[in-house]
Amino acid sequence: QVQLVESGGGLVQVGGSLRVSCAASGSFFSIVDMGWFRQAPGKQREFVARMSVDGATAYADSVKDRFTISRDNVKHTMYLQMNNLKPDDTAVYYCYATTSRQFWGRGTQVTVSS
Repeated sequence: QVQLVESGGGLVQVGGSLRVSCAASGSFFSIVDMGWFRQAPGKQREFVARMSVDGATAYADSVKDRFTISRDNVKHTMYLQMNNLKPDDTAVYYCYATTSRQFWGRGTQVTVSS
């Protein structure tokens, strides 16, 4: 079992930066893949970024070169650094972790105001 809690969301102006965190507890070292999805009002949940246990990363085209995913194995925490934020980045951001099954956090709201 893995429990995930997101934090760090908030209100930011266009062009600003924000870092969201995902704290994991439970079977942290069973995790083979972690990442972020987001869901804007009226839209489907969409992939944002992921990091596998070997450190390989992948990003959605819409956030590439603006967002950076990282992981602190000592703190059992994953981060998503978001720079040059745009109104289209407004969404609830969810982290997930995959072991033999997938676990999800409850999300953190990110609002980018113009």
